[in-house]
Parts: sequence; structure tokens; C-alpha cells
Amino acid sequence: MRQVSVVVPIYNEVENIPHLVPAVAGVLAEAGLDYELICVDDGSQDGSTERLRHLAQERYDLKVVILRRNYGQTAAMAAGFDQATGAVVVTLDGDLQNDPQDIPRLLAKLDEGFDLVSGWRQARQDHGLTRLLPSRVANWLIGQVTGVKLHDYGCTLKAYRRELLKDMNLYGELHRFLPALAYIEGARIAELPVRHHPRRFGSSKYGLGRTFRVMMDLLTIAFMKRFLTRPMHVFGLLGLSFLGLGLGLGIYLLFLKIGLGQSIGQRPLLFLAGLAVIAGLQLFCFGLLAELLMRTYHESQGRPIYRVREVVGGEPPVLIDGNSLRS
Repeated sequence: MRQVSVVVPIYNEVENIPHLVPAVAGVLAEAGLDYELICVDDGSQDGSTERLRHLAQERYDLKVVILRRNYGQTAAMAAGFDQATGAVVVTLDGDLQNDPQDIPRLLAKLDEGFDLVSGWRQARQDHGLTRLLPSRVANWLIGQVTGVKLHDYGCTLKAYRRELLKDMNLYGELHRFLPALAYIEGARIAELPVRHHPRRFGSSKYGLGRTFRVMMDLLTIAFMKRFLTRPMHVFGLLGLSFLGLGLGLGIYLLFLKIGLGQSIGQRPLLFLAGLAVIAGLQLFCFGLLAELLMRTYHESQGRPIYRVREVVGGEPPVLIDGNSLRS
């Protein structure tokens, strides 16, 4: 097993690749690390694929993973994680805005006992209206929903322990929520200020168009954080609430009909009561189905519902002259 695997998702960065690869390799070699550099080409169409192929033939430390089409950054990072053999996995963008010189600092912070160290671009070199403002709002919102308060969720420059990544599956746009997913797995998380440079070549692949997808994934993370192993708690509570509302309205309408002799056939409350009862029963059914899905999810993969950080002691006793001693 290597010490460090550096995973870089690449999408249409042909001008940056000749500068990126030697810069990252130089920093890791200077630090005396046993490393590998994994570049994942996510369906590039500007010549990045050919440039990476050429470099891989020249360098022993470079592994290139070429995806069949453009799947998105989350899928590209997942492909890199699957190929990584290092005890520590570092990720960074392929646009030269992350500084490879910060990698040793992340690794040093990781050695302090953390499972994940996330970069924080304090002096971010991006457009204020289209990038900085939405990012700050998103960081605040994600922190409030997930309980993991970081200044910069969107910074790709992060360092992970390999065993942490093995417990996380990525879908959709979940790469930006990796700290929250790690927190669900019980990880110790730290944040470290890192440098950020203006983009020298090419154009940004990020924009406001991702906002809707990010919001939907945020709801997924919020549900996973609180109800991953007990979905009936949320669906059952909602079901009971609607059933209680429906039954309460039904009793009130029954009193009006029998006790006061009033007509209730045309009252909107009658339809509301029936709708509430039906909704409550449906939510209960959703909860039962979700419970079955969660059991299938955990049992089919042999996935435990807990994570062990370490086990201390427990060695078998050694008998010496009739006395029980620990070896």
C-alpha cells in the first residue's frame, strides 16, 4: 500500500494538465512520500484524454482512468477512490486553482488524529456574484442542516483516511457533502486554510445551474443523518399526525351530524378529514417500505449499523505458576 494517492477529476483541462501533473508530483516527491497520482478523465472533448494518455506513458507515478462519457465530478471522484491504493487519499481540482504545496500541510493535520481534513479557501479567487455569494449561502445552509459547520464545503482539496472512504458511497452531487457523509460515519473532521489561485487557462465548469441538484442532495443528506437506520420514525410520526387530524375532524363532524342535526355532506372539512386519514395510512405504508429497504440495504451488503474506531485490550490471559497474567 502506498502512503498517498492523489485523485484529480479532469474535464476539459488540456491546457492545465502539463502544469498540474509535474507540480503535484514534485511536491510529493520533495516531501519524500511514496505516492501515486490518479487523473480521472470525465469524458473530456478538448484533447485532455490524449494529453493524459501521453503523460501516463512517460511517468511511472501517473495512473489515468478514462470514463466512457461525462458522468460528473461525483462519479469521477468515486472512480478515483476505487483505483486508489494509498493509506491516505487527497483530492484536488484539475484547474490549478488549488495549490499542491498545501498537500503536506493537510497530511500533517491528518496525523494529529483526524480522519478528514478539508481545505478552506480564505482568499478565494472567484467571481463574487456568481461564485462567492452562492457558495457562502450554501456553506451556511449545509452547516445548519447537517450540523457539520465548515467555511468551505466546495473546496475539492481534502485529505481522507482510506478506511473512511470505503464506508461511503457517492451518488448525484454528493461529492460536496463528503464531510457530512463522513460525520455520519463518525469521522473526526478538521478544516485548514489553504491557498487559492485565479484560473489561468480554460473556463469554470461550475455555475448557478447546480443549485437545484445541490438542494435535493442536501435534503437526502439531512434524512440520512437523522433517519438512515430508522425511517419509520419520520414517516410514522407524520402518519400519526395526519391520522390524528383526520380522526379529530371526523369526530367533530360526527358531533355536528348526530348531536346538532346539521348537514355535513357539503362541508370542506369532510373532504379534508378523508384526505388526512388516507395520507396518514399512506405515510405509514411508506415507513414500512422504507424500513424493509433499509434492512435490505444493510443486510445485503453486510453493512453494519455502527463503526468501531479501535478496540483496546482483550488479549487472552497467560498462566504463569498458577497466576493469570496479561502477555
